[in-house]
Amino acid sequence: MNKKIYFAGSIRGGRNDATLYKRMIDYMKRTNVVLTEHIGKSNMSLKAQTKAVDTHIYERDTGWLRECDMVIAECTCPSLGVGYELGYAEAHGIPVFVFYNKSKANLSAMLNGNAHFTIVPYETEVECFSRLEDILQQK
Repeated sequence: MNKKIYFAGSIRGGRNDATLYKRMIDYMKRTNVVLTEHIGKSNMSLKAQTKAVDTHIYERDTGWLRECDMVIAECTCPSLGVGYELGYAEAHGIPVFVFYNKSKANLSAMLNGNAHFTIVPYETEVECFSRLEDILQQK
């Protein structure tokens, strides 16, 4: 295993699922490297930063995307930034797995209709983690 994973989840779009992000990140970190483990922190700032700070975030994150083996995104809470990251990953041929809780959200047609993305709907966290384990076990 020991894959480099770019985990994507909403920050400025809303932090309702931050505790789930943390649990998913901790689970993946048992056997893999999560480049974006900060996404699971509960004290992330939701406010826009200065242009310089946002430029740094963009450059850092796109660098991580180019370095990763796969993207795992939790998309129950819509996020413009996550959408951009998914498009970036697709443009660079990076495998993308889009998780969402189908009892809480409708997934955008732009994600659901994209053949490059593997869509992973779930209803319970047990189901979410079972699907996550299946993905991590793949070559």
